[in-house]
Amino acid sequence: MMRKLTIALSLFAAITSQQTLAQTTDPVVMTVAGVPVSRSEFEYSYNKNNGEGVIDKLSVDEYVTLFINYKLKVAAALDAKLDTLSSFRQEYQMYRDQQVRPTMVTDAEVLDQARQMYDRTQAMIGSKGLVRPAHILLKLSTQATVQQQEKIHQRIDSVYRALQAGADFAELAKKVSEDAGSAARGGDLSWIAPSQTLKEFEDVAYSLAPGQLSQPFLSPVGYHIILMKERKQLEPFDSLKQSIVASLERHGIRNEIADMKLRNRVAASSGKLKASDVMQQKADSVAAVNSELKYLFKEYHDGLLLYEISNREVWSKAQNDEIALKAWFDTHKKKYTWKEPRYRGIAYHVKNKQDVKAVKRCVKNLPFDQWTEALRTTFNPDSVIRIRVEKGLFKPGDNETIDRLVFKTGNTSKSSRASSTSNASYPIDAVFGKKLKRPDNYEDVRQQVVEDLQDYLEQEWVDTLRRRYQVEVNQEVLKTVNKHL
Repeated sequence: MMRKLTIALSLFAAITSQQTLAQTTDPVVMTVAGVPVSRSEFEYSYNKNNGEGVIDKLSVDEYVTLFINYKLKVAAALDAKLDTLSSFRQEYQMYRDQQVRPTMVTDAEVLDQARQMYDRTQAMIGSKGLVRPAHILLKLSTQATVQQQEKIHQRIDSVYRALQAGADFAELAKKVSEDAGSAARGGDLSWIAPSQTLKEFEDVAYSLAPGQLSQPFLSPVGYHIILMKERKQLEPFDSLKQSIVASLERHGIRNEIADMKLRNRVAASSGKLKASDVMQQKADSVAAVNSELKYLFKEYHDGLLLYEISNREVWSKAQNDEIALKAWFDTHKKKYTWKEPRYRGIAYHVKNKQDVKAVKRCVKNLPFDQWTEALRTTFNPDSVIRIRVEKGLFKPGDNETIDRLVFKTGNTSKSSRASSTSNASYPIDAVFGKKLKRPDNYEDVRQQVVEDLQDYLEQEWVDTLRRRYQVEVNQEVLKTVNKHL
């Protein structure tokens, strides 16, 4: 009995010692809604958001307020169980797995894949080695008539005679070769391995020594003349290792290896584990030894929750609540002004004078947002366009017709309108609407009203969260942020 008690006390002492060490090396800087925040987590967030390239850097004390508000919103999202939404889980796991997958693969495993690729390539090449030919191609269809065949044959013979007489191969290839890609390079095809090209072409190419010119020969695509540039054997693996690894990395070899290991792990569990279970275990093990990834996971997890609850509590609420927007504008109307007047209405162009009044009668007693549909159904119900209309809230410079007829700016002469070829079919200009010195409707300054209402809802929400949740800041630990060894 005494032995068991001694072991239990020793174990408790060891655990207590580890906890004390952790608290000493990474103390709690604040507690928000009952959740402790370590100094390292706060430092990660602060340094990331106030690093190089950030224009408006905040002091630690200034950042504390933003950080607490952030944590309060996350707490509210967790209380609302937004972390149980399938959409949240799927997006978070997708991001987390993108970070975890590379950690499942070692450089040695990538190098092994590079070696396997090299060995397969070496076996394919064998003793024949690699060749670097240049060629001139004159295309010949398999459906060509006898006359067409004879014509192309005569042309390739002519090219061959010119080469034998000393013509420059590269210059001639640029002029006459019908292989556009290689012609631009003077016929150069780069390095070719066995079985990489047409058999007829390969047989001739591998029969040539460097500097040797082939006679014209026929392949399924036409007549060729080859100039052998170089020949070589495949270089040793060590000299190609870096380029092979780089190529594999570009083509996602780490993801392929990770997928294979994931499938093997799931299969080995005989159905006890799912892929998501394996990825969670790996994420936990990585986070335990890599603080950067641990806080990156948490940052994305909390950031998704923050976006979702902010959208519900502030952004969408302000964007879509038309009654609240109108009420806000009516209450704060004096705040919204313009430096120059606006014109809310239409500039329209018609073919005859009768339609000038007809347009005005059509929309006179309708709400502004119904004008477009009313004009379309009345004047342009089918393919025949009777009038042309520009509708909106215009400031000087937005519309030539409104500038001329409402704001009395720009070129107001009749000749300027008469010379406009774009409106020649609709020679009569007119406007209908209302000139405004200041906004008289929230729709006139909707975006600004939405932003102001969002700011108000944000502050109201934060004040509510501050009353709802307890916040404690350890000022002594806060003073050591970024100042400890």
